[in-house]
Amino acid sequence: MAKVTLKNLVKQYGSLKVVNELSLEVQDKEFAVLVGPSGCGKSTALRMIAGLESVSSGEIYIGDALVNDLEPKDRDIAMVFQNYALYPHMTVRENMGFGLKIRKLSQSEIDVRVQEASDILGLNELLDRKPKELSGGQRQRVAVGRAIVRKPKVFLFDEPLSNLDAKLRVAMRAEISKLHKRLGATMIYVTHDQVEAMTMADRIFIMSKAVLQQSGVPMEVYSQPANRFVAGFIGSPAMNFFDARIVSENGELFIDGASFKVAIPEVFRSNLEAHGAKDVVFGVRPEDISLHQPGSDDGNTITAKAEVVELLGSEIFVHLTCGAHTLVARMAVPEHLICAGETIQIDFKMVKTHIFDKESSQTII
Repeated sequence: MAKVTLKNLVKQYGSLKVVNELSLEVQDKEFAVLVGPSGCGKSTALRMIAGLESVSSGEIYIGDALVNDLEPKDRDIAMVFQNYALYPHMTVRENMGFGLKIRKLSQSEIDVRVQEASDILGLNELLDRKPKELSGGQRQRVAVGRAIVRKPKVFLFDEPLSNLDAKLRVAMRAEISKLHKRLGATMIYVTHDQVEAMTMADRIFIMSKAVLQQSGVPMEVYSQPANRFVAGFIGSPAMNFFDARIVSENGELFIDGASFKVAIPEVFRSNLEAHGAKDVVFGVRPEDISLHQPGSDDGNTITAKAEVVELLGSEIFVHLTCGAHTLVARMAVPEHLICAGETIQIDFKMVKTHIFDKESSQTII
């Protein structure tokens, strides 16, 4: 296996840059996930690593070798596509071994590698079937198996689960994660689904509008987002944002959101004192909002109206209005189930909240 390094990578069509100065390093045996909304450039970056797209400028290294001018077949990578790309007239066994046949490996070596991959992926009973006889999940496993038999330096996955139903996506997510641990392989995985990124990645690279916004381990980008985009993209349901202002009263700092005002924790004061009387964006995740408990009054209780209540079994999503603001709270099911139209009191877990510069969208705290 090998590490993958991108240095100032650019892909440009005319004046449009679809990947702009992308620099990152994926370590040997790491599971890296490129995540972002459609059109952010993540799949184009993956295709440049694979050699399926030319590089406008910048450098791609696999191991210590510069591969910009190498053909895809010479890069020692294997790619799993979104649409499986199986040959319909071939059996599972033939599909998995076809790439090795093209490389002129002996039939005995092909048989051994196909059987190894089949054992890993649980495909033994399917080896003599054709793709039309397989379910979506089985086809996806065959596509992964075709990559495994190559024994490449790097595995590339381009949104491989997006065609599967929700339940099967969860199962295949776990299978790919187990596969990574079993093979000890370097894997780069592209998805627009932040849940896939959070649950699968050793490290996440978050892109927006052709630019890398932040990279880090999943909990780092969740708890310490670099800017408002990352904060809103990572987490489900998405973070609530409010236009607000930092105000000082009697030596204390507050977030004034017009329809609510909450005290800023002492631990944040040193970072915020220079931002007094400045417009900001205040962010709080749905899971950091709770029902107010009588007797725990800290002066930060907010009154809001429940507009919609979504019951998900062990938890509820409550869609609320507070003055001109709308927000979503994610809570454990309370003893008294909240009803639509009910006025309730809520608390923000202030030490978990975030404040962003309104002009630059960069994180202040």
